[in-house]
Amino acid sequence: MAIQYVNEVELDGKNVIARFDFNVPLTKTSPYEIIDTTRIDLALETIQYILDQGAKKLVLMSHLGRPQGQFKEEYSLEPIASYLAEKLKTEVLLTESCTDHGIKTLLNLPNPRVILLQNLRFHKEETANDHEFAKTLSQYGDIYVNDAFGTAHRKHASTYEINSFFKKNACAGFLLKKEMNALDQVVNNPKTPFVAIVGGAKVSDKIKIIERLLPQVNHLIIGGAMAYPFLKAKGINVGASLCRDEDVALARSILKQRTSKKIILPIDHLCAMDPNNPNIMTTKDAHIDDGMMALDIGPQTISEFAYILKDAKTVLWNGPMGFFEKEDFSKGTFAIAHLLAELKDCFTLVGGGDSVNAVNQSGKAQAMSHVSTGGGASLEYIEQGTLPGIQALKFGIN
Repeated sequence: MAIQYVNEVELDGKNVIARFDFNVPLTKTSPYEIIDTTRIDLALETIQYILDQGAKKLVLMSHLGRPQGQFKEEYSLEPIASYLAEKLKTEVLLTESCTDHGIKTLLNLPNPRVILLQNLRFHKEETANDHEFAKTLSQYGDIYVNDAFGTAHRKHASTYEINSFFKKNACAGFLLKKEMNALDQVVNNPKTPFVAIVGGAKVSDKIKIIERLLPQVNHLIIGGAMAYPFLKAKGINVGASLCRDEDVALARSILKQRTSKKIILPIDHLCAMDPNNPNIMTTKDAHIDDGMMALDIGPQTISEFAYILKDAKTVLWNGPMGFFEKEDFSKGTFAIAHLLAELKDCFTLVGGGDSVNAVNQSGKAQAMSHVSTGGGASLEYIEQGTLPGIQALKFGIN
């Protein structure tokens, strides 16, 4: 059964309730301001399309942060409402809560045309996938649109259970479609050579994706803190580098597999006593002295990774190569961004929060084939080939 998309549904004169992912970073103190508007900007195509097609009302909903089911001012969607009003050049009314009795009255008034529900996660029922909460939300629309790829891996009321109230009237937005099409190029018959680059802090967080990718890829490059448990499992000293015993055990089990010969690990590192220590040294090989902490890949490793990547036709990148937030240890991560940007006839997909931040900071985001808005969602899609929110759009809720 195929997913129905927003451009395949009659919207004229209808009330539309749409789930987006406006979970954007805000400043820490009041007045709260948006630091990065990317997720909102990527939603504008679907929003504008719904309005242009003559929808009577457009009710927008999203979560922001993790307020644990209670109102917290720092997680209010007020900055998002202001930004949307500016971009859409129309009034955007923010409700006091998702369950205001006055919302139904608003739906029958000529203005405003765009309503933004206050943070869904101010209600614990959202993350509990509560049926009655989903029913309340469903009463605000004749058509349901899900364009929140970043939360499509969650069985939450606004992404999953709500589908049970919109049989044949639920559809996907343009961003969800783009994400699925891009990820399908990695999941289904990627062009070869296929190279995956995996970083991050914990092997336990990425073990499923590593096991899923190893049979598929030609090479699996492992960098950043992810590499140290693998090096230790191979008997190489990693000094004081981030390395948990359980991750070493997992790395050892992966290295026993026949496909482990595809794994490429760093051959040198940038090290310091700690991230704030100005005395940085470059190791001669993969060995890290006691008391030293590896915080980035070294120049030999960058050259090695560049040699492997130069002929790639498909690249998936998830996770930085070091502590890139600090300029001294950003060279490896930014080198990867620059290498991928220069590849010809290659599909490059960047997924995962830290790698997305890194590619944006490198100034090379526009050169990538696709930069995913969903960290956990993109990984889970690659692991499973689908997501609960996508399945619900396809088949509904029984």
